[in-house]
Amino acid sequence: MVEYVVKDVTALEALYGVPGKASLIKVAPQLTPLYRKWIMASRLCVVSTVGPDGTDGSPRGDNGPVVQELDETTLLMPDWRGNNRMDTLRNIVSDGRISLMFVIPGSQNVVRVNGTAVVSLDPDLLGRFEQKGRHPRSVVVIKVAEVYSQCARALPRARIWASDDESAGLPTIGDLLAEQEASFDGAEYDAGWSARAEKTMW
Repeated sequence: MVEYVVKDVTALEALYGVPGKASLIKVAPQLTPLYRKWIMASRLCVVSTVGPDGTDGSPRGDNGPVVQELDETTLLMPDWRGNNRMDTLRNIVSDGRISLMFVIPGSQNVVRVNGTAVVSLDPDLLGRFEQKGRHPRSVVVIKVAEVYSQCARALPRARIWASDDESAGLPTIGDLLAEQEASFDGAEYDAGWSARAEKTMW
């Protein structure tokens, strides 16, 4: 297997050829009116970060736009209650590089943002995200380096927005936790999840 590994960029470029014009002209250094419209319609994005302990990919969702625009080169993302592992936040504090992939139900395209980020406790920024009297514990401030669309073949390949529910028979989170620690009561965890989530959504 080792002899088939691509070891340099020149070999990779020879294999894949020249990128198409559309893939080159789509990149903007800041939010444009249409990119802004697309991103502000998204309630879900995947956040990718890198740090000394490795990489992390984390879904972030909200009941409205998943980010707010501070200005044409700055996005704000609230850090709502989670499991306190802080994988994304630890990486941002250590490294700062960040990528976001915004999705919208039904669209076969995605919009991606690359840049750098910091974790802010600014009361004014926290106040922008009030939900039912609650505020996020921090806000991720993202400085946009580039934003671009992707006519993603991945989504139609995977039929991600197909109407059929394919979740039947999948292991629950309780099942996955019990697999890691046999003494963990996965059934109890699953049974209580909806009530816990309702109380701790914001």
